[in-house]
Amino acid sequence: MSAWLAKLNETFIASGYYTLMLEGFKNTMIITLGALAISIVLGSVIATVKYLGDDIPAMKPVVKILDAYVNVIRGIPVVVLLLVFYYIIMKSAEGIVVGVITFGINSSAYMAELIRSGIGAVDKGQMEAGRSLGMSRLQCTKKIIFPQAVRYILPAIGNELIALLKETSVAGYVAVVDITRAGNLVRNNTYDAVNPLLLVALVYLVLVFGLSALLKLMERRLAKNDKR
Repeated sequence: MSAWLAKLNETFIASGYYTLMLEGFKNTMIITLGALAISIVLGSVIATVKYLGDDIPAMKPVVKILDAYVNVIRGIPVVVLLLVFYYIIMKSAEGIVVGVITFGINSSAYMAELIRSGIGAVDKGQMEAGRSLGMSRLQCTKKIIFPQAVRYILPAIGNELIALLKETSVAGYVAVVDITRAGNLVRNNTYDAVNPLLLVALVYLVLVFGLSALLKLMERRLAKNDKR
């Protein structure tokens, strides 16, 4: 045990590489939360337009374009998409900015379908009731449908956040020092092939377990609110 602790001290503390691990953790959280914000906003817009466009002929072309967007983004591996943005679309941007935008766009395609399914889970009679009161479809969606759909959407957003967090482990492909790349750099420089990688795995595991626990807590609260 003492030998292992001595090795940990040598690998992270004495060498000063703990600061690199902290920087990697910070960048991982920045990319994850930034991408989540983009995906929620963009996904909500796409889902709403597709939902409203089902009954509005003039919006059919827009819906088809959005369908193509979702299919293309979901059909490209996130690593390839990341490289395309870094080397072709955003060549002059910093890696962390590219990471936030790329992961946000990638996640938005999945988020759009999650949100649209949540909206579709609301009883269609709610829209008819709102329309009978003189509200437009957009007003009904904003004030009646969407608030009710939240209880279906939140758990799905939580699962997407967990998936997004793990996907950011490939951010190192575009010179971003995320927690995974930081672990690899420490491993390469200290020749300790075990502890840096185990620490990276532990960080992801703790984050995922923490998010899962938070997600279950939210689901229980939503269930209690539904019973009232």
